[in-house]
Amino acid sequence: MTPAPADALLDTLRGIVGAAQVLTGGDLSAFEQDWRRRWRGRARAVVRPGSTAEVAAVVRACAAAGTALVPQGGNTGLVGGGVPDATGTQVLLSLQRCNRIRAIDEANLTLTAEAGCVLQTLQQAAAARGLLLPLSLAAEGSCTLGGNLATNAGGTQVLRWGNARELCLGLEVVTATGEVWHGLSGLRKDNTGYDLRDLFVGSEGTLGIITAATMKLAPQPAATTTALAACASLHDCVALLNLARTRLGAGLTGFEVMGRFALDLVAAHFPALPQPLPAASWTVLLEQSDVEGEAPARARFERLLEAAIEQGCVTDAVVAESLAQSRALWHLRESIPLAQAEEGLNIKHDISVPVSAIPRFCERTDEMLAARWPGVRLVNFGHLGDGNLHYNVQAPAGQGGAEFLAQHEHAVNQVVFDSVAEEGGSFSAEHGIGALKRGELAARKDPVALALMRSIKQALDPAGLLNPGRVL
Repeated sequence: MTPAPADALLDTLRGIVGAAQVLTGGDLSAFEQDWRRRWRGRARAVVRPGSTAEVAAVVRACAAAGTALVPQGGNTGLVGGGVPDATGTQVLLSLQRCNRIRAIDEANLTLTAEAGCVLQTLQQAAAARGLLLPLSLAAEGSCTLGGNLATNAGGTQVLRWGNARELCLGLEVVTATGEVWHGLSGLRKDNTGYDLRDLFVGSEGTLGIITAATMKLAPQPAATTTALAACASLHDCVALLNLARTRLGAGLTGFEVMGRFALDLVAAHFPALPQPLPAASWTVLLEQSDVEGEAPARARFERLLEAAIEQGCVTDAVVAESLAQSRALWHLRESIPLAQAEEGLNIKHDISVPVSAIPRFCERTDEMLAARWPGVRLVNFGHLGDGNLHYNVQAPAGQGGAEFLAQHEHAVNQVVFDSVAEEGGSFSAEHGIGALKRGELAARKDPVALALMRSIKQALDPAGLLNPGRVL
């Protein structure tokens, strides 16, 4: 097939979505640069369709022209998976205008919405009906539903509700040939062949373009209680987790761990943020959501913490007295990545290992990194409840973060990822592969699994035009 001239393609795209929605000049950094400002590309054009039909027509036009497409949601990804490369030949397909909530079915406990809907907007729409969309992550004010599903986003409530995949019942997807798969089922049970939904969730836009989804909802909890607990070791944190699971059951909806240096960075860069507990080796943020009223829920939570102190796995604790205080505790946790950015570039890791292995993994890996790079600072925090840590490596004090990253990122990654592998873990828990970790996937994934992935890619996108250079 002979590619169509670029100007002819752009004229076709303007005819599909309108001239105002095909951007080719001016400052396009909001689309061409990723959130971490680590990846910067150049798009042939940014195209902003407003409906599934327009998305399908854009895909057909680009396929006919042999032009690659890079789908993008809220551009909050962390692995370089949603920005164009530097060639200036790829069309960036922004889904942000596909942002309508199509239906909320209260009896079926489902919400159907388009891919460009901001996650926080969907949470608020569900809450207005007395319902809960349990997917929650730090970028929820700007990330979008399609991106959440394309990357199988995790977040702070995976412990109770699972990743985005577990919350999705059905999808609408535009294929690489511009056809539309209408799979917006609200069914919990549907055994009618291969599960195409799970194929597209987590595929990072390399197999098809998610344009809408049907998501599970739940009743809003009658009470939510939040607390901070100080622990002397990660072993104590795991013991607290086991106790909380036993005492709270499904009511335990959040269990976040924060290392001392992580909170030291928050104190240094955001001194106005209150830290209600004295500095400890580890601080745990716990959240309980309960169908009972405020008083019984709080009493149960306080009994848990009292038992933890009696058993010696917690040295001190504080329970939020109000919604404002609860939000302040969560703000403390969510300010860690912002404090890291203020401190300078760092080597980020999004790893998962079995919860039981986390103390051993951290002790061994901490020692190896300190021996090889004396003075290196570890910003360790994350979702201990589901085994996912953001085990980030900051340069020694006085050494530039950019210089340390440029010189040592690969070697640091090998130490960390080898240690993860020894524990049967994953080097990418919730951020995905994108462009950043493509080499690691090729080197570390089971060869049979890689061959199956390549076969699926070849079957669904034989021309390789959907988000090329990502994942595989």
